[in-house]
Amino acid sequence: MIQPQPTAVKSEHEQKHAALVTRRNQLLELINQENNRLQQSWDDDAKRSIRDVLEMLEKQLKSIDSQLAGLLATDTRNQRTIEILQSVKGVGPVTISTFIAELPELGTLNRGEVAKLVGVAPINRDSGAKSGKRFIGGGRGQVRRVLYMAAIVALRHNPTIKAFYQRLKAKGKESKVAIVACMRKLLTILNLLVKTDQEWQNKTSA
Repeated sequence: MIQPQPTAVKSEHEQKHAALVTRRNQLLELINQENNRLQQSWDDDAKRSIRDVLEMLEKQLKSIDSQLAGLLATDTRNQRTIEILQSVKGVGPVTISTFIAELPELGTLNRGEVAKLVGVAPINRDSGAKSGKRFIGGGRGQVRRVLYMAAIVALRHNPTIKAFYQRLKAKGKESKVAIVACMRKLLTILNLLVKTDQEWQNKTSA
């Protein structure tokens, strides 16, 4: 695996950003847990209690999303990176916030290094003379989760990622494999754009 170079000490603004990104992920986990409980519960009163908790958690999630958007708008240290990421269709405020907070190495690594760091680089599962399917794993799970959602949105709204996905499907790739490849391509493009200080163009290659 790679060993990225030490990054600059985070400012108070960036520390707050990171704290809110972490809290947002905690809220998502809580919401998922409560939804599971709702599906498993048979008692009306218990269900009512779960729905009340879910409503409160959703309100907190919206509040944090609003705060994150405000932090992006006032982040002078990462202003150019934010502008570049905002230019890419499929990449929204949550993805940008997570990248700023959890992937400060973006734009400083090569394509293979950044893919390994996030955990979207395919790894061979081979044993002796036998070859297994390639898989992804490790890396920064929070970044990988938002990258997955960004790739799903990009499949609908980003011409480059959409065309890439369609080519993979035409070659017989499974949907899951194709989506992971799109995640990797999107990450590679974002890394290249930040590294070269240029905003999105549909002809960008990576």
